[in-house]
Amino acid sequence: MRLLRRVLIIAVAVAVLAAGGVATAFTVVWSRAATSTAGKVAFAEPLAIPPLAESRVDAQGRRVFDLTAGEGSHDFGQGRSTPTWGFNGDYLGPTLRAQRGEQVVVNVHNELAEKTTVHWHGMHLPAAMDGGPHQPIATGDTWSPTWRIDQPAATLWYHPHPHGETEKHVYRGLAGMFILDDEAAAVDLPDEYGVDDIPLIVQDKRFTNDGHLNESSPMGSDIGVLGDTVAVNGTVAPYLDVTTERLRLRLLNASTARTYDFGFADDRQFALVGTDGGLLATPYRTSRARLSPGERAEIIVTVRPGEEAVLRSTPPPLGLDAINRRLSGGDDTLDILQLRSADELAPSPEMPDRLVDVPRLDRAEAAQTRTFRLSGRSINGQRMDMDRIDATVLTDSLEIWEVTNAQNTTHNFHVHDVQFQVLTVDGGSPPPELAGWKDTIYLPPDVRFELILRFADYADPDAPYMFHCHILYHEDRGMMGQFVVVEPGQEAGTPDRTHDHDEGPGTGQRTQRGLTR
Repeated sequence: MRLLRRVLIIAVAVAVLAAGGVATAFTVVWSRAATSTAGKVAFAEPLAIPPLAESRVDAQGRRVFDLTAGEGSHDFGQGRSTPTWGFNGDYLGPTLRAQRGEQVVVNVHNELAEKTTVHWHGMHLPAAMDGGPHQPIATGDTWSPTWRIDQPAATLWYHPHPHGETEKHVYRGLAGMFILDDEAAAVDLPDEYGVDDIPLIVQDKRFTNDGHLNESSPMGSDIGVLGDTVAVNGTVAPYLDVTTERLRLRLLNASTARTYDFGFADDRQFALVGTDGGLLATPYRTSRARLSPGERAEIIVTVRPGEEAVLRSTPPPLGLDAINRRLSGGDDTLDILQLRSADELAPSPEMPDRLVDVPRLDRAEAAQTRTFRLSGRSINGQRMDMDRIDATVLTDSLEIWEVTNAQNTTHNFHVHDVQFQVLTVDGGSPPPELAGWKDTIYLPPDVRFELILRFADYADPDAPYMFHCHILYHEDRGMMGQFVVVEPGQEAGTPDRTHDHDEGPGTGQRTQRGLTR
């Protein structure tokens, strides 16, 4: 219906133009579809830093975290409090932090008036612990997934993944970072959390006249909510007092639809040192970092004493025609954060020339190639079906997935459980920013991406993982599929649907099953 409405709006506008009208519907839609806050943000609020989540070690040696999803209210600078959702507070959630090799437990309690889930975006873990649509948490229930951290240091995040409701839950505030550390591969980079190692959860918001979150799509939008106000860690118009020569900024695009092209207002260069799944092999010096919803980037920026620098998103290269680009936020310029350097700065370590080893996956070892075409609200012509398994892969196998956006609108592609590498982009070598581990990638129209993925372990024929567009409006309306990992000789089973209702506990049994397979 929204696609039809969008087409009708444009058709009416063109018809009026053809008739010689001056003040046309198209002019109104076109002018309202672009936003620029460049130089207009006062930067009057200190940047909030999400607290590190408290944890404890239980009798089994597991690191235990506690999260509670609930309702609250938050000040977005609208002159009144806005109703929101959050974990362990009114809005967003604490930063979870764990070491590679640790067994973790997260007790997730739901105090919302509806069921939700918590998905560990970017995490390698059993499917029964993944927190996708097959692991709902009913009102009043607690879900306690547990798994061993077995992947490189990285900036990950967590957010709800309820079937058909993900956009709403994330937009209202249910999200947080999950930082992984790896002492065996430590690199001399800024690492003091909240001082020179800064989490930046970037989201765009729209508001109604009474200060509530506006959850409707703008006129003509085909991708869901696009906001005209940017919040970073929940702070609108934020500034950060800088006390060191270099900063590590952990950028997370936690918006539901908007793609950003991060840089600085003075076009200074910075070092891109990490992407979704961890550090790159070498720093990549650049002045722009495009992130679609769900993607992360770690950048190192150098500042001078006494200066002010503005982190800004300029119009992102989306690869769309002029109309679709504008209606997808592709003409927008948004000021994000102001850095305010002290007159004297503490010295920072020099940027290393090498970061970590990134072993390359070998095309010749791939067991098979699969093709995925995203169009409309479907993948390969099919919308999400909770009872259908779309792909069955063997444990400890490599596969190549060819992924293409087959229409002129914004899509990206996220795969649960694994971090992949980009083999080719339209047959050519990937650019430097795609040289590391990824779990989410932007798809310009009609560009074929070859991704190589290793499905190392965690076979479970009855518990599926998801792959989907991370434009959450698209995901909610069917642009998602699911796969299972099986042992040789096994076939895909049947997803457990008995727990998709709000009655009965059931969560402990599901957790145990995922552990013992």
